[in-house]
Amino acid sequence: MIQRYNDDRIDELESVMLSEGNIIEFPLVHRFTDGMYIRQIFMPKDSLITSKIHITDHPYTVSLGATAVSIDGKEWEHIVAPYTGITKAGTRRILYILEDCIWTTYHPIPKMKSEFNDLSDEEIELIVKDIEDEILEPHINLITGTNINEDYKNILQNNKKEIIWVF
Repeated sequence: MIQRYNDDRIDELESVMLSEGNIIEFPLVHRFTDGMYIRQIFMPKDSLITSKIHITDHPYTVSLGATAVSIDGKEWEHIVAPYTGITKAGTRRILYILEDCIWTTYHPIPKMKSEFNDLSDEEIELIVKDIEDEILEPHINLITGTNINEDYKNILQNNKKEIIWVF
């Protein structure tokens, strides 16, 4: 497991990002094979993102675009598609998206089944919640005192409720 020395700085960044209110939804695609969960995210150019903290090593692929990545406050690394790498357990990243980007992660999970692809969106979200509980490290932001991932989801959900449809 990687030792993180910059959690406090990333917590500060996340709290500012939340307070600014410029929260956008990054489209996710969930796919399943027997024994594998595949998660694909689209991140638009000029986005600033903090990553979730995974508890396992796993491969990832950047199939479109370019991003600058800093892991635990180290030097910024430029990743340009096509690129495949390995996420080390415990890493916490800051990403600045230089070009529209598609980033895909691959998580070996024995209980995954190919037929999960045929489930409803609601059923898939329940499976994804269970997966996240299994593969992500819980982290409470020391500035906000909350789980930023849950805050982010709540803000997105509230924003959807506030949309007024005009015809």
